[in-house]
Amino acid sequence: MLKLSRLLLQSSSRDSLSLKSLVSEATIDLKLLRGLTTQSGMSTGKSAAKVFAPYSIYKGKAALSADPLLPMFTKLESGGYKVERRGSIMLTFWPAIGERKYDWDKRQKFALSATEVGSLISLGSKDSCEFFHDPSMLSSNAGQVRKSLSIKAHADGSGYFVSLSVVNNILKTNDRFVVPVTTAEFAVMRTAFTFALPHLIGWDQYTNQVPHCASKSSPTAAAAALPQLPSSEWDR
Repeated sequence: MLKLSRLLLQSSSRDSLSLKSLVSEATIDLKLLRGLTTQSGMSTGKSAAKVFAPYSIYKGKAALSADPLLPMFTKLESGGYKVERRGSIMLTFWPAIGERKYDWDKRQKFALSATEVGSLISLGSKDSCEFFHDPSMLSSNAGQVRKSLSIKAHADGSGYFVSLSVVNNILKTNDRFVVPVTTAEFAVMRTAFTFALPHLIGWDQYTNQVPHCASKSSPTAAAAALPQLPSSEWDR
């Protein structure tokens, strides 16, 4: 009788541990699902609705908007995750074609890396900075398409000129956009970019341990499954 009691106790203990394990795994899966839902959009009951939250500035000759693009994670054999590609702040410029009218089809993009974001948010009221991008850098096609983003402070310290120049020798085009940004508008950009910076390098997922990931075999699988903004400044 004593032996039977011990056997039942051991069986109950194993079942309890198994249940705890299942609950733990379910909790992890639920957290991951919540992370994916947050990334893809807000649930409407039937399907996930994509969320757009750009910060836009409209001026007389051109407009500027900024969107954060989250990093992509890949799963390791150990079960952990690592950053496959860091996120960025995508700046989009498009020209004005009339009063309060803009030509979206002629937009150009510039993706700020985490380091470039750091340079921007550290600017003083009289500081300036400039960044250069070339999709074919270090190849034989280097220089065919060049982008330069310039942020220059107003002489009176009342704001900045944010300008983008895109030279495409392949299409024989030369586009330039200049958007004057006030001190208040730049303060919003600085605050928003500062908030987004840990997310761009994946540190928010590291501290929360709820990674948004792609499968190891296909790092872009999650990007295909979840609606996102264009991941490259070279894409429309």
